Amino acid sequence: MTNYPSVSIVSINYNGAQVTCEMLDSLKKITYPNFEVIIVDNASKEDPSIIFEKHPWIKFIRSDKNLGFAGGNNLGFKQATGKYFLMLNNDTEVPEGFLEPLVQRMESDSKIGAASPKIIFHHTPGMLQFAGFEPINPFTVRGNAIGFGKQDNGDFDQSMPTSRAHGAAMMVSRKVVEEIGLMADLYFLYYEEMDYCERIKNAGYSIWYEAESKIYHKESMATGKGSTLKTYYLTRNRILYQRRNVKGITLFVSLLFLTFVSIPKNTLQYLLKGKTDMLKAFYKGVIWNLTNYNIHSNESLI
Repeated sequence: MTNYPSVSIVSINYNGAQVTCEMLDSLKKITYPNFEVIIVDNASKEDPSIIFEKHPWIKFIRSDKNLGFAGGNNLGFKQATGKYFLMLNNDTEVPEGFLEPLVQRMESDSKIGAASPKIIFHHTPGMLQFAGFEPINPFTVRGNAIGFGKQDNGDFDQSMPTSRAHGAAMMVSRKVVEEIGLMADLYFLYYEEMDYCERIKNAGYSIWYEAESKIYHKESMATGKGSTLKTYYLTRNRILYQRRNVKGITLFVSLLFLTFVSIPKNTLQYLLKGKTDMLKAFYKGVIWNLTNYNIHSNESLI
């Protein structure tokens, strides 16, 4: 690779200074010569100063309020100077040559709007989290990650177009951002990159899984697994995504599925497990959409 377009790596920190420093330690070792790193601190309650004290070479932005994943990345995008922007979760670590294949993929075709690398679970050596995504089912709003839970044994080494990129590591071009606007920050957590990928595709661009690049993901260290916060936003934003991206009779049928299958099923599961706190978070997410039924269009959120 002889041409090295500039890349702005944007990552969000929220009460995870040590994890963010581990990510930055790995980024210091990469072989790509033309990049900047922008860390956006989303109003952490813990002191994040260790991040820029140990890594004075980064750009550090401290927000006075928690803007969520989309809002934090948007803030970083506004300060970015690169031809390409890479959203990279702070709970990841990267090998030294991960960036070159992503840039090469983006450079290979001006109609590629976004790309993600192979993602491997950090604490389970060789176990895949992501090798592309299956298309989203418009009725259930579900779409499985290709390769999830399988060993990285060579079966997923073929780069290919995919239905959407992965928010843990998603490269987009400045050209696309300038054309379609920033991410919809109303989501706050979860589904925002899926929504963004739909807008990228609607603008005529493709999205790629780049198998020659890989990262290691520690997964959900900021919000925790099985938390009420995660349940609330996953429920709320699954329905919000549905309202914004599914149209006509398909939307009507998908809402029927939600009302008569998904909600009863989740209610029964939480009750049988005695997880009343999760049930409350689930219904809070559903009710948000009922009380904010007029908020659904892209135009109102950019």
